Amino acid sequence: MMPESPYYFAGKGRKSEALKSLQFLRGQTAEGVHDEMAEIQANVEEAMANKGTMMDLFKNAGNRRALFICAGLISFQQLSGINVVLFNSQSIFASANTGLDPAIATIIIGCVQVGSSALTPLVADRLGRKVMLLTSSSVMSIGLAALGAFFYMQLVKGDISSVVWMPVPALIVYNIVYCTGFGPLPWAVLGEMFPANIKSAASSVVASTCWTLGFLVTFFYPSLDALGSYYAFWLFAVCMVVAFFFVLFVVMETKGLSLQEIQDRLNGKRN
Repeated sequence: MMPESPYYFAGKGRKSEALKSLQFLRGQTAEGVHDEMAEIQANVEEAMANKGTMMDLFKNAGNRRALFICAGLISFQQLSGINVVLFNSQSIFASANTGLDPAIATIIIGCVQVGSSALTPLVADRLGRKVMLLTSSSVMSIGLAALGAFFYMQLVKGDISSVVWMPVPALIVYNIVYCTGFGPLPWAVLGEMFPANIKSAASSVVASTCWTLGFLVTFFYPSLDALGSYYAFWLFAVCMVVAFFFVLFVVMETKGLSLQEIQDRLNGKRN
């Protein structure tokens, strides 16, 4: 089980737990993380002594860039169409003639999501957030395009015999890469990019962006579905292609970096 971050424990005054968390994340002894722990403690104390406001989030160039990255990632999370895909999962299994009860199929998808999510902390720390996000966006775009093609054949051509095999693998793979990439990692990046004194302000902006876009996607989906559900899936696929390039050119890798190193890079400083 993943512990809370060292910054969280340090901010609560729980220094021993902060040290254990850092040892777990770095895979090192207490001596090996001594200097980084001291830096974390100093950063937290400085941040808590200088309480940030919403205006501080926009005054600093590094904070603005971090907010743009985090808000962008959470926007693409919602534009991946995850809610629409889950909404259609029963009909996808039913159309594929798998012989499974659609309700059982939904439980299977839930198990796939739980299993994939359990792997995320281990894989993300080995490969890095950026690699995982690039993989997630690219594979999701393929899965969404495949689901769109299936619904196109079903609704327009009226013959799905040539693609009846396609939707279930596409749905399962889509869920795996979502749960190891764009599902959890935007929140992980959010937790890594901001100092403690403005993290709550940044979190409120990003969370508001998330739920607003989630509402809009759900609200407008019926209109697209009335034209043909394949339009929605293809639109989400295009969004994931855009997400791939957003991650490639805009998002910075945070794996193995301290908060100070992340802040320096966000502000254009190089060691």
